[in-house]
Amino acid sequence: MLTIAKPDPQDRADWERLFRGYIAFYERVLADEAYDHAWRQFQDATRIHALGAKLDGRLVGITHFFIHANTSGPDVCYLQDLFTDNTVRGQGIGRALIAAVKDWASAQRCARLYWMTHETNATARALYDRVAENRGFVRYQIEL
Repeated sequence: MLTIAKPDPQDRADWERLFRGYIAFYERVLADEAYDHAWRQFQDATRIHALGAKLDGRLVGITHFFIHANTSGPDVCYLQDLFTDNTVRGQGIGRALIAAVKDWASAQRCARLYWMTHETNATARALYDRVAENRGFVRYQIEL
């Protein structure tokens, strides 16, 4: 059975394993303190939020998201991270996490939910193309 909920304190090790998998997928490196900081933020749930997907009681997917202001209308929700254990991919975990964030954002009266992924992430894009509209925007970035 699949359940979606905010990760509990006992989920910390599994959450970190999944988040480290996400970071490694995008070939990034985070200091250990960054994981501690993020976990505290998710447990506080005031600025940034997390949901976890448990399959038969085991945490197998995570998503991180937050609301931000929007100059042209109501606030919007940005889904920043989404990752599932590779042993359960294709079983609807990612879709269920997106749906849960969509429901949460709707309850918060957000105008929309949006996210980004790398153009080469074909596996994720196959799902995203089924559940959302690619509006064709190109992202630019300046490291500070």
